[in-house]
Amino acid sequence: MLLGVPLGELAWLVAAVVVAGVATGILAGLFGIGGGAIIVPVLYEVFRVLGVPEEVRMQLCVGSSLAIILPTTIRSYLTHRAKGAVLTEVVRAWTVPAVVGVAVGAVIAYFAPSAVFKIVFTVVVTVIAIKLLFGRDSWRIADDFPTGIGMASYGFLIGVTSALMGVSGGSISNMIQTLYGKPLHNAVATSAGLGVPITIAGTIGLMIAGWPKMALLPPLSIGYVSLIGVAIMAPVSSFTASYGALLAHRLSKRQLEVGFGIFLLLVSSRFMASLV
Repeated sequence: MLLGVPLGELAWLVAAVVVAGVATGILAGLFGIGGGAIIVPVLYEVFRVLGVPEEVRMQLCVGSSLAIILPTTIRSYLTHRAKGAVLTEVVRAWTVPAVVGVAVGAVIAYFAPSAVFKIVFTVVVTVIAIKLLFGRDSWRIADDFPTGIGMASYGFLIGVTSALMGVSGGSISNMIQTLYGKPLHNAVATSAGLGVPITIAGTIGLMIAGWPKMALLPPLSIGYVSLIGVAIMAPVSSFTASYGALLAHRLSKRQLEVGFGIFLLLVSSRFMASLV
């Protein structure tokens, strides 16, 4: 027995986390996401078995996810940058407002119940999936990004939703960029770049937000970040991220859209079921 869980069952859980880590890295590089959309559901089941209270379980998944995808996001970004696909001006314009949004999300994490995180997760990924699967190239808001407060607002939106979903912001960033006529390959690469400051700020913010709840959290946790989850999943996902990034440059735009859309619908269904 370890932490009240039979060793055999715990071994299967660790194996599941390792497999998820491999998938996470490939998804991060392939779609420009940090992999949080798969990490959060897996960790939710792990923490459920370990007896983490419902009132802090989803928050712990979100914070741990952000910490896990940090090295993955960095590795993915470096690979895409080497390909010359990153829209540097977009990363610069969104970084500060995105970090502010992450800070707001961390404050919400301190006060909000876990159901809020599940609802945000489900709604956002469903909207993005529908746009990817059924959207057309003619769906445009404009041919180029707005300036000033309009552009900053998008960065803030990406940041706050990232902090509440445990993702690096790639899924939301991709959708916004394609609605302004940016090629998906460039959007994926740019999302990876923006994900670096988001995951750094998000990890720190969720650590601070969860500090008052330490009595409810499992051993080896710093606020809403589980060091055990990070230690197991982060190295594996980081190693495999570059392979996903290389694969992304070999697939067509439509293949990326369909694959990403189906993946997001599966994730959305999982959390929709947990709300019932």
